[in-house]
Amino acid sequence: MQPYRQKSKHLQSHTDHCQNNEFDTPWKEILEANFKDFMAFFLPEAHDGIDWTREHEFLDQELARITREAEIGDRRMDKLVKVWQRDGVERWALIHVEIQGDRKPNFAEGMFTYHYRAHDLQKRPVVSLALLTDDERGWRPSEYRHELWGTGIQFKFNCIKLLDHMESQAELEHSSNPFALVTLAHLHAKRTKHLTEDRYRVKWQLIRSLYQRGFDRQMVINLFRFIDWVLHLPTDADKQLWKEMINFEETQKMPYLSTLERFSIEIGEQIGEKRGRQQEASAMLLTLLGYKFGQIADSVTAQVTGAEKELIEKWSKNLMFATSLDDVFAT
Repeated sequence: MQPYRQKSKHLQSHTDHCQNNEFDTPWKEILEANFKDFMAFFLPEAHDGIDWTREHEFLDQELARITREAEIGDRRMDKLVKVWQRDGVERWALIHVEIQGDRKPNFAEGMFTYHYRAHDLQKRPVVSLALLTDDERGWRPSEYRHELWGTGIQFKFNCIKLLDHMESQAELEHSSNPFALVTLAHLHAKRTKHLTEDRYRVKWQLIRSLYQRGFDRQMVINLFRFIDWVLHLPTDADKQLWKEMINFEETQKMPYLSTLERFSIEIGEQIGEKRGRQQEASAMLLTLLGYKFGQIADSVTAQVTGAEKELIEKWSKNLMFATSLDDVFAT
């Protein structure tokens, strides 16, 4: 492996665009895709009490109703999940997860509000978990108290601080749970915010480890998407990393990421290099859509051929991990 070398201070300072510091979307996707592993890693007691032979369900509509009625505000990283208990009785419960990236006023009160609203709505037990991904070691809310004239409330909830794993990176590297890698990637993203060479090195190490842990193809893709998002690199470093990945996949005989997915990324590169050739870029995207999804409707063809190059670039990147046309054209 040839180490990536920075070319200028300007390049280093440009490493993290503001949107790449927002981890909400990758956390949301990896949690939904691998909820069982999430619970096993962060809340093993609850994991062991859940009947995983029965499907769990993300209650997005109920979540929206609770948020609206409680006037809680923007709770983009809240998740409400219906699970079945493994106790021989036909009972189900709710898991409320919030991933919080910075200190928030009245956070504990908000967790309490969500808890009792969910319980009131469903009349079922609610298990609450706050996963704190911020940089402030001293902020660890885990309970809400209120008392006046002999009447009081004490509400406790599970609180996990990602920073606590900073000193146990060796254990994370040897863990078989995919959320050990997710945690490592998140911690490295915080640490290497303006250190492009270090970020390149740890990103490449994490990607190689995906193949060495025995994960199946879909798990590799899910984890790669998280790693690629939070450990964003400048364009030239990203291109070099892709070359490393393609060579590595050829030696390992595991073409998980370097086939159709790589071609979809190259569309974006061609758009940048051939700025007025929108027609060629749209034709290439339509070809790849046909490879992945079969015959493409006339309405889709019209949508692609009539789009601006910025949209084609976005759709091309979406195609890398899309499982449906809706995923490709998601905004």
